[in-house]
Amino acid sequence: MKLKTYTAESYTEALNKVKEEVGDDAVIVSSKEIKKKTLTSPGLYEIVVAVEEENIKPRKPMSDKKHVEEVMLKLSNAAKEISSTIEPKKEIINKNNLNPAKNDEIVELKKEIAKISDTLKFLQASMWEIANKNELELPPEFSEIYALSRASGMDEKHLDEIMKLTIKYMPLKMRKNSQTIKRYFYTLLKKMIPIRIEREITSPHKKIMMFVGPTGVGKTTTIAKLAARYAYKLSRRHKVGIITLDTYRIGAVEQLMTYAKMMRLPIETVVDPSDFSVALNSLRHNEYILIDTVGSSQHDKEKIEKLSQFLKVDTFAEININLVLSAVTKYEDLMDIYKNFSILPIDTFVFTKLDETKNYGNIFSLLLETKKPVSYFSIGQEVPDDLIEAGADYLLKGILHKEIH
Repeated sequence: MKLKTYTAESYTEALNKVKEEVGDDAVIVSSKEIKKKTLTSPGLYEIVVAVEEENIKPRKPMSDKKHVEEVMLKLSNAAKEISSTIEPKKEIINKNNLNPAKNDEIVELKKEIAKISDTLKFLQASMWEIANKNELELPPEFSEIYALSRASGMDEKHLDEIMKLTIKYMPLKMRKNSQTIKRYFYTLLKKMIPIRIEREITSPHKKIMMFVGPTGVGKTTTIAKLAARYAYKLSRRHKVGIITLDTYRIGAVEQLMTYAKMMRLPIETVVDPSDFSVALNSLRHNEYILIDTVGSSQHDKEKIEKLSQFLKVDTFAEININLVLSAVTKYEDLMDIYKNFSILPIDTFVFTKLDETKNYGNIFSLLLETKKPVSYFSIGQEVPDDLIEAGADYLLKGILHKEIH
């Protein structure tokens, strides 16, 4: 006797799959609705049946491309259901639809208005006492980038040091307008951001990645996105295995198991270090092994210390520790989290919830202070699409609030 699981958008479709493959002799062990149907996405039903192995009819092999498309669709639909809210897309205004001014006089007037606007920005941004309080002699033409950077959450100590360098070394000819000043400032900041470049694993190499961090930052969803990325979206499909150490939250375990099942990836649940060693060895044929951990407050030293016990287990490859942080956390708290989790050998950062803020100065300051690189940005709730390789340009557009040409 063998258990077989069938899923479909409706109970009837799932039942038809059962009949098509095993006939009417199957015994239904369980049936349930995994995901409710909504206006924007189909439902998902599951039927588990018990059958004699000789009654199982071989399925027609699915093409690799069709399989990938089906998995991606299921992941996307499941993520929408798991996510409680999705931020509505903002209306995009197409500037090409606006009628351009053709009259030469109007064109000249617009140029003059632009100059006046530039001047007003300098004057407006100069109207505060911060610079004097910090004993920073700030020329008016640098006031706008100072105000933007400070408003983005960048640490004042870092900002003042960078402004002094900018003022000292920027060529005089670049100070003529705000755009050239921003361009120079953008280039300077870009050189200061450490980025971990993604490199695909090639046989016989293996990569084990453990994800740690506070509760609620989105570790589990991030792991699902990365699993899909490695298994389906890179230059070739890689073998991926998943381990969860987060046995405290049943919901998190079920969520990760749902994703793993849809992607047909092996997953192991671990309670203590001895189980961890067994789980790693059972997944050693995979090129990537992704490890989810229990979220904890940075002040819960007992939980963080327990995680360090898992790192003492002998492994066939180094375990890279990825500290997952939320972009909406202020800089002082980011530093507090980093310092407390640093009893673990932090290798790189992964930032989530970049779609919930446009001020990334706090991230910049953390990277500058710790000298640790960032590897990935999670920019939305969509699985697997809303995950990108980290890049300095993405951060700096959030700090300076516009494209730099």
